[in-house]
Amino acid sequence: MNDSTNGPNAETARDLRDEYTDLAALCATLTPEQWRAPSVFYGWSPWDEIAHLCFFDQTSMLALNDPAAFVRDAAALNAQFAQGREISSLAREKYGSLDGPAMLALWQPISMQLADALAVLDPKARLPWYGPMMSARSFATARLMETWAHGQDIWDLMRRRRPASARLRHIAHIGATTFGWTFVNRQLPVPEPAPFIELDAPGGQTWCWGDPASAESVRGDALDFCLVVTQRRHLADTALRCTRGSATQWLSIAQCFAGPPADPPAPGVRAVVYDAA
Repeated sequence: MNDSTNGPNAETARDLRDEYTDLAALCATLTPEQWRAPSVFYGWSPWDEIAHLCFFDQTSMLALNDPAAFVRDAAALNAQFAQGREISSLAREKYGSLDGPAMLALWQPISMQLADALAVLDPKARLPWYGPMMSARSFATARLMETWAHGQDIWDLMRRRRPASARLRHIAHIGATTFGWTFVNRQLPVPEPAPFIELDAPGGQTWCWGDPASAESVRGDALDFCLVVTQRRHLADTALRCTRGSATQWLSIAQCFAGPPADPPAPGVRAVVYDAA
């Protein structure tokens, strides 16, 4: 067996494993009613969120183990999308016989296998995915971002405040580096200049991207930034401070995840008042 704790891509994969583990621990506390309760994320329940992650963690394993088979599988999935099928419907069709605990029991070992498999790869190794090929490091980071985002929907449904961790840096990095892609994906001109991003991180650190001399800027809490770029909050529901040019234009449509353009929630739709601890 490969030693995944010391592999070339181990650090990023370890953060991915920790993200999986924290989400699984939250889901283990859910009642049968909570497993099926609709969230404000398109009405998805915690069951839908875990089924979605399981679906793409399984296809991730296929991408690692049999790239040619993954390409065929991806073409078939895209054909389903072209016919109007939604991923939530496909996941319900695939795992519909499982209740919440059984869904969790299926997903957990798959997620751990994926983290272990990514850990031993060269970080620059190229892997197929639904868009352009990705490096192993970027692949692990993207899985972490998606796990965090769908996990946030469950935390919000439970009205429980999620502890912030340094793993947010992975998500913030994807958010910062997809500034231009957000506009290209919508066939819009990329505005200039790109904003300087300065975020207050967990533990008292400051994370920065871009040119500090830029006339455009985004400043504020790293968690708020991650919630906006993953479209879990509208910009107006955060305390982020943005200049009114390209920065505000970007964060009003920011999308750090792959796929066709998706619209952020309207103000207030995904804002949450958390229960007292």
